[in-house]
Amino acid sequence: MNIHIVAGGPTERMPKLHDWQGEDVIWVGVDRGVTYLLEHNIFPAKAFGDFDSITSEELQNIKTQLPHAEIYPSEKDETDTELAVNWALEQNPALIRIFGGTGGRLDHFLGNIQLVLKGLERTTLIEIHDIQNKLFACKEGTYSIKKDVFLPFISFMPITPDVKGITLTGFKYPLEKKHIRFGDTLCISNELEVEIGTFSFDEGILMVIRSRDYHPLS
Repeated sequence: MNIHIVAGGPTERMPKLHDWQGEDVIWVGVDRGVTYLLEHNIFPAKAFGDFDSITSEELQNIKTQLPHAEIYPSEKDETDTELAVNWALEQNPALIRIFGGTGGRLDHFLGNIQLVLKGLERTTLIEIHDIQNKLFACKEGTYSIKKDVFLPFISFMPITPDVKGITLTGFKYPLEKKHIRFGDTLCISNELEVEIGTFSFDEGILMVIRSRDYHPLS
């Protein structure tokens, strides 16, 4: 089972959600993301938010079509997206994808990056997707990574103060047991030279970002 969470970020940054449909997918809407799902005839199994970013007419439509929607006060300890992620983690899915989590307010985006780290506590992979990027976090270990012509650039960013022993094999810019620190840009914008490469490290947490240049018509 995969859970797809659609947050309320700018719709122009959203990929085509119907491309991510599947029998094993549960859709979850967050705030304005609920309206976006309904506009595309996708009815979420769960809906979370204070819904302070939509009109009263849109909120009434949500209440009518989704009587199970969970409406929270705007003053609360968690963001709307965190409420959705917490619920999703309790379902023990294989994978959680977040759409609509980029492109708007920077504090919301950085908060969503923090939510990706929640998956490490339960060994549940959480990814953030938009039309130009995919990102996820991982703990120390050895990982295979496939070439993707749609997302050719691969960056590795330390989340912890230190990431030790990073090795990149099959990349344009390989590394062998390198120690990088939070704030270093050594591992920004690499590319695979083989169909399947590997990256590994001995200690720390890495954010892995797969991306492409932005082309408005693509």
